[in-house]
Amino acid sequence: MTEPVTDLSTRTIFITGSGGVLGSTYVRRMLAAGARVIGSDLPGARADALQATHEGNPNFRFYDLDVSDEAQVEGIFTRILGDGWQPNVVLNNAAITGELLMGAGKPFPDFKDISVSDWERTMRTNLTAPFMIARQMDRDIVGKYPCTLVNVASMYALNGAHHAIYEGMPFKNFAAYGVSKAGVHGLTVWLAGYWAERGATVNTIAPGAVFNNHSEEFQRRVGELIMAGRMAKPDEIADAMLFLASPAAGYITGQMINVDGGFSAW
Repeated sequence: MTEPVTDLSTRTIFITGSGGVLGSTYVRRMLAAGARVIGSDLPGARADALQATHEGNPNFRFYDLDVSDEAQVEGIFTRILGDGWQPNVVLNNAAITGELLMGAGKPFPDFKDISVSDWERTMRTNLTAPFMIARQMDRDIVGKYPCTLVNVASMYALNGAHHAIYEGMPFKNFAAYGVSKAGVHGLTVWLAGYWAERGATVNTIAPGAVFNNHSEEFQRRVGELIMAGRMAKPDEIADAMLFLASPAAGYITGQMINVDGGFSAW
């Protein structure tokens, strides 16, 4: 497959949650497009694999980061800037997802049985953390040089979940996920106006259903809801992300870009 050519040679890109299926794809594609890329994630197997993949690449750096920890977030740009890297694109990508919970062996209780602590844990990572990253950008970056923030939402940010497709599956769509992702776009439109005079743009990307070794039955169920008739390949989401991170998107701000194969257009 020939990948679209996007020049990111003027971009230094900081990505949260960069060890997952989409995050690692963004890292790979952005490095190939000439960017300097700063990955971050929780310590563990995903972070180790990402670092091993790009070991020795002078355009890649990695920082352990728990985005739900306020003290760690408050120090992250000081660390990066202190190491001589100047991020001018930030991707708020880290999130608690159904697949992440499944991989950790977590249950998916009925709505009536969801605990406040589980709800708040998801909100902390999926919505409060993007706020904290953006707040730290405001303190350390915005207004000092032109920059871009891309918040990652979901096809379920502004669309209801089709609960029937999850019946009998080892993971579910859960309420806090969709609610938090809707809030992420609220943060985008608020910040876009607030930062406009300071030379910063803010947009949301809303990925559709992304294939990640799903069963044939789940692919069939999801495909019936999508105009394109199938789940997305990670690189197809990355195509749009690279554009939003590039100079070519400089006149776009306050927008949600749906990359969902037509799911949201039915």
